[in-house]
Amino acid sequence: MTERSSRLSRLRRVVPESRVSRTIEARGARPRRRGAQPKVVALGGGMGLSASLAALRRITGDLTAVVTVADDGGSSGRLRDELGVLPPGDLRKALAALCGDDDWGQTWARVIQHRFQSKGDLHEHAVGNLLIVALWEQLGDHVQALDLVGKLLGAHGRVLPMSAVPLELQALVKGHDPERPEDVDTVRGQATVALTPGEVQSVHLVPHDPPAVPEAVAAVLDADWVVLGPGSWFSSVIPHLLVPELLDALTETKARRVLSLNLAPQPGETEGFSPQRHLEVLGRHAPKLALDVVLADEAAVPDRDVLTEAAKRLGAAVELAPVARRDGTPRHDPELLAAAYDRIFRMHGRIGPWR
Repeated sequence: MTERSSRLSRLRRVVPESRVSRTIEARGARPRRRGAQPKVVALGGGMGLSASLAALRRITGDLTAVVTVADDGGSSGRLRDELGVLPPGDLRKALAALCGDDDWGQTWARVIQHRFQSKGDLHEHAVGNLLIVALWEQLGDHVQALDLVGKLLGAHGRVLPMSAVPLELQALVKGHDPERPEDVDTVRGQATVALTPGEVQSVHLVPHDPPAVPEAVAAVLDADWVVLGPGSWFSSVIPHLLVPELLDALTETKARRVLSLNLAPQPGETEGFSPQRHLEVLGRHAPKLALDVVLADEAAVPDRDVLTEAAKRLGAAVELAPVARRDGTPRHDPELLAAAYDRIFRMHGRIGPWR
């Protein structure tokens, strides 16, 4: 048995089923018969993950978000620098996306997303960031604290960090300096990578071999479906594949895997990328990871045949569906995205008791 396989086996035993069950009961949710609906794990960060969660909570009550923790900008970056904590911002956004559409849920979603406006140290700090960090300090447990915030918000799902240590994202970027267009430089920090000029060649994490949160590994191994993306490709999606224990779980899980593509390239890190190029760079970072379905908006795919060939190299079929908002902005519509996920779960998985 390899060292990584041994570590993954130990992680499987770390999180007892009873802890997951207690979390569900603590939120006031009705205990469900195992297999009554799909167990879904969504991985990502930022607004892309929020869009996916807002859709997925409409079709399953057994939902877990696994969130990147490499953010170093804004309120999260300041708290990270001052207190040495995990950056809470993407975790906060995921919790807000899981809030219900009733008055309670929408009120708390607005509260935790609220940012102070002042001329002092509180300027631009998000209320939810401060609440999460305060509970981390009080409880000394990242997972327990996030579960407690989820209970307060009435969140329709669970939010977990992908690692329990703050991570630094580094990228190799060709042409980062416009005066040296052929040179490759190392760019440090998620906020910088997300907006870097030049062409991102690859990304890696510091520390290089970060530990995964055991509950995140357990959720992936126990899932029926795993959804990766949409989101900032190099700074929110691919980082999950750079945590060895999490990548092992994604590779070994019996869950079906869906990759949800962005609606448009992002200025900076993926400017000029075609849909198929997104698949190619993901494959280079995790060559052993197979996918089952690639979901894309039909209007964002200029050549379906080329995308289909790229998806086949990852073992996946392509599903095209209208998932964008009708206002012309490159944002996902939660109802349309929910309908696309629901159709994929029904058509591409084994016939399950939730159907």
